[in-house]
Amino acid sequence: MKALRIVLIEDEPVTARNLAHILEHLDRNIRVISMLTGVDEAVSWFNTHEHGYDLVFMDIRLTDGLSFEIFKQAQINRAVIFVTAYNDYAIEAFKNNGIDYILKPFDEQDIMRALQKFETLVMPYGQAPDGSKFDRLMEQFQSSVKSYRRSFLVHYRDKLVPVETAKMAWFYTKNEVVYGHTSDGKQYFLDHTMEHLEEQLDPQLFFRANRQFIVNRMAISEVDFYFNGRLSVKVKPEPSEHILISKARVPEFKDWMNS
Repeated sequence: MKALRIVLIEDEPVTARNLAHILEHLDRNIRVISMLTGVDEAVSWFNTHEHGYDLVFMDIRLTDGLSFEIFKQAQINRAVIFVTAYNDYAIEAFKNNGIDYILKPFDEQDIMRALQKFETLVMPYGQAPDGSKFDRLMEQFQSSVKSYRRSFLVHYRDKLVPVETAKMAWFYTKNEVVYGHTSDGKQYFLDHTMEHLEEQLDPQLFFRANRQFIVNRMAISEVDFYFNGRLSVKVKPEPSEHILISKARVPEFKDWMNS
């Protein structure tokens, strides 16, 4: 039987060695041909190894960024199994060659099931998944995974209070602190980064206006023309600073508002 050549992308050495050991223990035909630790290293490797591998096991949060950045800078034409400690990136993973999503800590059974799924979808090794099977997998996955955040559990007056995501008029960051403002004028501190929020929020409802603001479509009252081709977004309740859309992002914002 042809050897199954696997690339590992994992920034934790112990986890990488453990995964490699499990893979090679499960099947003597498996060969881990490369163990990469970061985005830049992986981009360099894939740009010089277009072929020669059959499957990729990939962590998501690496020391130099999210592994999804690799797909923007290199061509990966093989199936990917994502292994991560976070369950927030599942939809994005399946948009980037993902055929399975394993949460840490994993065990041998988790890896075996993922390999069995790979064998079912990819015949022979190294070929792209069958289109109809992959589409069905995506439908099943998206129907079983909660795609977007529905609420936040926030601190308010020495209590924990649930706040529906749809009631958030806008999110704002200043001095690396993120706040959520509701449609009734309340402000809450959120233990998230803006990037993390952007991944969890429904893109049909929320738009990343700039580095400081994410706005809710339902909170927008009007949009004004601003200097140098920019737009000024008016929301209710009104923040203390202008919410500006850069000239480069105006077309994207207009498409979003018209959708």
